[in-house]
Amino acid sequence: MTKEEYANRFSEEEAVGWFFLDQKIETVYGKAVPRHYGAEIPYVIGGPDPLDGVSIFDSEAQETHYHLTTYGMSELYYDKELVGGEFSKWGFEFTFRLKPFEGDEGDPFWAVEVLNNLARYVFETETWFEENHFVPINEPIRLDTETEIVGLIFVQDPELGTIETPHGAVTFLQMVGITAKELAVLMETPTIETVEALANTLRKENPLLITDLNRT
Repeated sequence: MTKEEYANRFSEEEAVGWFFLDQKIETVYGKAVPRHYGAEIPYVIGGPDPLDGVSIFDSEAQETHYHLTTYGMSELYYDKELVGGEFSKWGFEFTFRLKPFEGDEGDPFWAVEVLNNLARYVFETETWFEENHFVPINEPIRLDTETEIVGLIFVQDPELGTIETPHGAVTFLQMVGITAKELAVLMETPTIETVEALANTLRKENPLLITDLNRT
């Protein structure tokens, strides 16, 4: 069955894109139920948050960490006119792997806000992120926190990768926190090759590229 034929099984009200995202995530987490934080008011009718929601899974891969995944950067709901596209909406969903931080006292809601801020930037500027892009934050990634993490690079999520959906391809694009010194190197030589080299260096001791706010 082609993806177009598969998509035609759904009505316009059904979240076919969401289904494909969940189907891939289940290959990693099985039937585990994440803690999901959805937008109170959808962005399309005036809500402040572009993302329909963010799910948080507890992962023990490599070391204990939170694994956040977004819903809303790709086409979540069936649209017959968009079936068969090369990319589904922006072509990616954000992910973020975060080592628990003692100041959070539970789920890292600040990280959910960071993801929404990045999504808002994409929607408002129509400038999207791809693997081996980087972005300076110009302040601690967690506000009012003594952390050297002040920037982000983007890599393909090592467990989730890229999937094909009826609306096109979706890459699970993982953001990775970097320090001021690492950011300075990228600002001096802002190339895909420089970002890729940094990511490969970090992978030597941190294969899943889990962000640790205490890293120096």
